[in-house]
Amino acid sequence: MSRSHVTLPDTNVPFPSAAAGGRSGEQALIARVLDGDRIAARELYDAHVTRVFRLAFRLTGDDERARELTQDTFIRAFSQLARFRGDSALATWLYRVTLSVASNLRRKYRRLERETDLTAVADLATGGPREADPDLRDQMAAAIDGLPEIYRTTFVMHDVEGYTHSEIAGVLGVAEGTCKSRLFIARGMLRKVLAPFMKE
Repeated sequence: MSRSHVTLPDTNVPFPSAAAGGRSGEQALIARVLDGDRIAARELYDAHVTRVFRLAFRLTGDDERARELTQDTFIRAFSQLARFRGDSALATWLYRVTLSVASNLRRKYRRLERETDLTAVADLATGGPREADPDLRDQMAAAIDGLPEIYRTTFVMHDVEGYTHSEIAGVLGVAEGTCKSRLFIARGMLRKVLAPFMKE
């Protein structure tokens, strides 16, 4: 799909429903795409672009970078669609592609800035809502950026995006207990970094 034809939603659009017809309908749609059906390709794109963009925005915190990540994700996904075997939902496979592309973009951008509602996320990391210093938002962004990638990804997927440990385990290919451990460690790291900026 050409970059010039990509129209992305803004971050407030809700997640789309799965492709009509469930898993069987999804497989039929993929088969049409692989046969060169441009309408089917558009249907597949429209069914998943909002969620991919939402994830891209959470990972980058920047609208333009999120759009770049979304575009690159679908370019790669369409080029590799024949490799999709249907062992998991297409949305899960696209999530893996998004994370892979994001990893590549992190090599391009040394620092990914976040412009999400970090005050709410800070509450999760610090154990509950408290009065925050004016600098807490920036400190939270820096703290998340400073997490090792495996912990940052798990934290963003669970505490920001709302995925369950089971879903995260399926996406990342690790045990559910590993996801829980990584989240515990990530929150602990954030609490330690943010403690000086939290008012009692």
